Amino acid sequence: MNRFIEHLEKLNAKETKVRAVLRRSLAFDPGTYVDAYPYVEPFVKNEDKSWRRETFYLVAGLWASHWRVGRSGVPMTFGKACAVYQVVSGSTSTERRFIALLDADVDQLPHRLRQMVALLKEQSIDFGDLLNGLRYWGDDRKRIQNAWAREFYQNI
Repeated sequence: MNRFIEHLEKLNAKETKVRAVLRRSLAFDPGTYVDAYPYVEPFVKNEDKSWRRETFYLVAGLWASHWRVGRSGVPMTFGKACAVYQVVSGSTSTERRFIALLDADVDQLPHRLRQMVALLKEQSIDFGDLLNGLRYWGDDRKRIQNAWAREFYQNI
């Protein structure tokens, strides 16, 4: 598990309001909800690039919105979790949503990810892997988008 996600899990074990605050942060642009600072900022204090900092706040909020007591199963990469959702649900719109997510720029990405994570409520997501991927979202070669697409299409 990623150190940041472990950090959130430890905070959550000590203080139940952590998830509520981080869930609430999703209503704001990543990194702008002041109440979330005590939970995320100590971990990202040395991160000086704007997008990379924002990814920590975004993933913290997504983690909190997705967290469930007793969730079982091995955490899956995001592309695989989307594929599993499509297979299990039989939804015809999942692929369109997934493609829109892959095509999203950094301004659209938080909204599209919130929508997709809400659909994946039964899947166990590897949020550490998600954080690592999002940090490179703006790569000109779209490496993370291509990796997610491969995972998706190999699993449907």
